[in-house]
Amino acid sequence: MRLFANAKYDFLSQRKWAYAISLAFSGVGLAVLLFAGVNYSVEFTGGTLIQVETRQPANVGELRNALQARGITGAEIQTFGSDREIVVRARVAREGSDANDTQATASAVGEALDATLGPGTYQILRTEAVGPKVGGELRQQAVLAILMSFLAVLAYLAFRFEWRFGVAAIVATAHDIIAALAFIAFLRLEVSLFVVAGLLTIVGYSLNDTIVIFDRIRENLHRLKRESFESILNRSVNETLPRTFFTGTTALGSLLALSILGGDVVRPFALLMLFGVVVGTFSSIYIASPVLLMIERRWPGPDAKGHLGPKTAAAPAGGRKPQPVG
Repeated sequence: MRLFANAKYDFLSQRKWAYAISLAFSGVGLAVLLFAGVNYSVEFTGGTLIQVETRQPANVGELRNALQARGITGAEIQTFGSDREIVVRARVAREGSDANDTQATASAVGEALDATLGPGTYQILRTEAVGPKVGGELRQQAVLAILMSFLAVLAYLAFRFEWRFGVAAIVATAHDIIAALAFIAFLRLEVSLFVVAGLLTIVGYSLNDTIVIFDRIRENLHRLKRESFESILNRSVNETLPRTFFTGTTALGSLLALSILGGDVVRPFALLMLFGVVVGTFSSIYIASPVLLMIERRWPGPDAKGHLGPKTAAAPAGGRKPQPVG
């Protein structure tokens, strides 16, 4: 299939609109996050972990409803090893009870198990308390993991291309993280380790898309000596558009199925990744390339200097037949 085989879209001319949309969405989302706070999961706030072995496979939906009826909201319920072993991470929210009271939480979980499975049909294998200090350490490690991924991206791109490409990719990736945080704020998603994994996956997806475009930009800089730098950027985005489209739609199809059928634990990850694929594609086209143009005009590299001079004409993006990728 050769969709977008003759694409001649002038993406860079729309960059101001793209900046405005991104700033508006991210600004409002971060304001909501600032005033409403982050909805952390038990892993980050502390609570109780209970591992249970049942005679028959438990109905996770019924158990979750029974827990909510007993003052436990936002419980994380996962199978552990087999479908007859489950792990419940929860905090009791009944009036007059301490949210980190392990005994109160274990009692509420026991009541819910009795109501859904019946007394004597299960065995509690272990009960552990997860303190707020552990949750705080996990939050720090999550932020550190994201920052380290940024540094790794910058080092890789500086080695693969040059530092100007690396900075542009970092700006685009940071944009995606900020937009993802705004998305989390709008939907009030519970921030768990699954969501942190989703943020790191968005970093990888966005970077992958950006590198494909940057690779084509580098090729065209050496191949098209008479075109302006802006024209080469537009041409490169158009030439990689088929690959961007097919990769994005394939990922969206899988993630849509996960968001519908994946259950309460996986759904936040799937929803975040759905948004991440869209915003990652958006940033690789409307953020990474325009930022690279701005950097090269201010601090031109050896490859770009010949395309930024006054004698270089700004040829239209489709002046030459694109070479679709993928």
